[in-house]
Amino acid sequence: MLNIEKYGAVDIGSNAIRLLVATVVEEEGKDTLFKKTSLVRVPIRLGADVFLEGKISESNAKRMIDAMTAFKLLMKTHGIKRFRACATSAMREASNGKEIAELIKKESGLTINIIDGNDEAAIIASTDLKSLIQDDKVFLYVDVGGGSTEFTVFANGQNVASRSFKLGTVRLLEDRVGDSMWQDVELWIKKETKKYHKISMIGSGGNINSIYKSSGKKIGKPLSYFYLSSYYEYIKSFSYDERITELNMNPDRADVVVPATRIYLSAMKWSKAKNIFVPKIGLSDGIIKSLYNEKLAAKLEIN
Repeated sequence: MLNIEKYGAVDIGSNAIRLLVATVVEEEGKDTLFKKTSLVRVPIRLGADVFLEGKISESNAKRMIDAMTAFKLLMKTHGIKRFRACATSAMREASNGKEIAELIKKESGLTINIIDGNDEAAIIASTDLKSLIQDDKVFLYVDVGGGSTEFTVFANGQNVASRSFKLGTVRLLEDRVGDSMWQDVELWIKKETKKYHKISMIGSGGNINSIYKSSGKKIGKPLSYFYLSSYYEYIKSFSYDERITELNMNPDRADVVVPATRIYLSAMKWSKAKNIFVPKIGLSDGIIKSLYNEKLAAKLEIN
């Protein structure tokens, strides 16, 4: 007999806000299935406010309220059983972040959890990422966002080092990243990976997913450093307008894809990784898995 429920996850990032609706299918004696039913993405670039002015603007606060109200109606229509919303660096650093979160709860009834970089990395690590992390291999996991990038080193199937840096695509576009930040990231990656002979990279985030899709690679096959380097030079040769009109990119992807590719390439260079795997997972997938794990834990407590 099947038990089927729908879960909802909202990821409030520095570049966009996403609602993921996932169908969770439980069948006795079999692994639980997590199927992505719907993904709605709204390009509210909170980072452009926060990294320049230090707070979320009134216009973007209104757009957030509208988006969260719409998400609530969508989840009601889907019949969502469990839900969580998490906000990352932009809301975390905004001087009015908590105030906006309270306003959104008042207007939409939805609670927003403002999490730090370590929490973000832990939530993402609870996804199917574990199925990729093989005991006999070493991976550098890189999750590039608008406001920050999370780096995690996995060796012998375990998380051996993790760090979040204020190195993000929107920050770079707004010229809010100094040379010292790049140097800090380089030193950390080299220090944590120098003891390993062969490292592969795992990339997550909307930009690397978009790059992977355009590559035409079969699911499960990695991108090479050479391919990513060539892609970087290729997209840099186009203007922002040309990326939209000639490469058919969304306006809110056409600018951030360049700094995002630079971050992935830099991480590959400093870790000496020759390949990057792209499992298409992110914070919203981790939230879904966390909600399910909490359900299982509650069952154990009852029993």
